[in-house]
Amino acid sequence: MQDRHVRIEGREIKISNPDKRLFPDWTKWEWILHLTRLAPYLLPYARGRYLTTIRYPDGVEGKSFYQKNIPSHAPEWVQSVRSGDVRYILLQDAPTLIWLGNLASLEFHVSFDRAERPGYPTELVFDIDPSVKDFQAVMETALLTREALSSMDLDGVVKTSGATGLQIYVPIQPRFSFEQTRRISEFLARYLRDRHPSLITLERKVKNRGHRVYFDYLQHWKGKSLITAYSPRARREATVSVPLEWVELKPGLTPQDFTLETVHQRLEEKGDLFAPISRPNHRYDLSDILRFLR
Repeated sequence: MQDRHVRIEGREIKISNPDKRLFPDWTKWEWILHLTRLAPYLLPYARGRYLTTIRYPDGVEGKSFYQKNIPSHAPEWVQSVRSGDVRYILLQDAPTLIWLGNLASLEFHVSFDRAERPGYPTELVFDIDPSVKDFQAVMETALLTREALSSMDLDGVVKTSGATGLQIYVPIQPRFSFEQTRRISEFLARYLRDRHPSLITLERKVKNRGHRVYFDYLQHWKGKSLITAYSPRARREATVSVPLEWVELKPGLTPQDFTLETVHQRLEEKGDLFAPISRPNHRYDLSDILRFLR
């Protein structure tokens, strides 16, 4: 297990234990090569946001821990920012991503607001999760959500969580507080729950949900985070959180279709479907909706 080195954007990074298996089918060295290819797609949305990683020093089948504070041994070129009691890493560039990959950071979760304007999210985000293994119900809920958003003159991008659910992002002008966006999110959540009570629940406790899909509008809040687009997940299959075209939400689709093995060909064929969020040409003004809710 002799150490290897990579040079990226002028930074030389040591890759320790390159032959260690982080996933059943992927060594750390192979993991690093995948991250290098994903960097141009993962970084645009992650930049400037408070980062939380989940580290698996012995791979996905070993123990894990959350990393929020920048470690004392971080290279001087790794950027960070303080928020409250935490000095967060800022995932600004490919060298930082590869350095984190060498630390066996297998998941990358980012905040809904940016460090340059804390407290003002850049999107409305809805996290839709099944209570049982039923991705069809998750897709149905996502399509109903889009229909409701359309009635409010809003639209967004849907992506897999990389686990079992879907997440919907609606780009908004970053001048509305979390308290204001919560009013809209809660209104939409309760509307959908009341219209489709046998399909959708707002119940947080899994044991009380039955077979209903959990519509999570509470995760979208200050200090919280969500898996970023194109981040892998710490699962044996090495699934990836992947943006989708809405027309792809049809029977037969599963989050397990999108893995480190398949994601690169998908990116070549479809390009960056998350660009309307990470590099939006248009952000919605929520003023009229907030006036209506008042």
